[in-house]
Amino acid sequence: MNATPLKLGFIGLGIMGAPMCGHLIAAGHQLFVHTRGKVAPAIAESSATQCTTARGVAERADIVFLMLPDTPDVERVLFGEGGVAEGLKNGGGKVVVDMSSISPVATKDFARRIEALGARYLDAPVSGGEVGAKNATLSIMVGGPDAVFERVRPLFEKMGKNITLVGGNGDGQTAKVANQIIVALNIEAVAEALLFASRAGADPARVREALLGGFASSKILEVHAERMIKRTFDPGFRIALHQKDLNLALSAAKDLGVALPNTACAQQLFSACVAHGGAGWDHSGMVRALETMANFEVGQKVQD
Repeated sequence: MNATPLKLGFIGLGIMGAPMCGHLIAAGHQLFVHTRGKVAPAIAESSATQCTTARGVAERADIVFLMLPDTPDVERVLFGEGGVAEGLKNGGGKVVVDMSSISPVATKDFARRIEALGARYLDAPVSGGEVGAKNATLSIMVGGPDAVFERVRPLFEKMGKNITLVGGNGDGQTAKVANQIIVALNIEAVAEALLFASRAGADPARVREALLGGFASSKILEVHAERMIKRTFDPGFRIALHQKDLNLALSAAKDLGVALPNTACAQQLFSACVAHGGAGWDHSGMVRALETMANFEVGQKVQD
């Protein structure tokens, strides 16, 4: 329990948001929550107060966290009817912390608009997926003023382990886009490797075990290779959301005059999955696009 519980808001209680909010409740803080879907039982049965609008959350809380799917969702929750902005009034030293993964350009605009109301703004997207959210081991990439970051850091520490102030507003989101490029390309590499090994007749589970002890070891090889082998493609992190993040990367790269050829390839593989009904698959399901092209699945027995 904290010696001085804080009044906190949390908007967006999905796969990631619910466990993140739960850690703040467990730390002894007073939570005011709002979500469009059904409230998770763990939150509904807790001490958290459910609010009917985002405005209601902002009116009651001193620090408001957002965990939403995409840029338009964040804009609607912040500035739409009944939104956070309406509840900030004169700001009063309140802080809005957006932990969603959205456009860095839009983030800078949102920060300016929130600060014009007298409040402060941090962008703090996360990496680590559902497992990291549940285990409070998320990596948190933060953009915003140093003093505001230090004020919120103890709360970040209840949700994650690797917490970094990257720079000013928007820089946290830029770091997250870079993260998603790396993750997508690692998934693609692991998928190709396991498919190659399987088609060559090797046991992919044993190949994975061997590779985990060498230079090819990675979190993707540890977690997502196992999903590919066991055929467990329930999210996790949905392909549709990773597509959204790669769209941000490719759009920004176009504006910057930067070529990201392998990112574009990974996006096409995700698109192939979506065409086969896979928008809701875990992003490790990218392997299915490669399997379709090879007419062979990871773990399939090679016919003599």
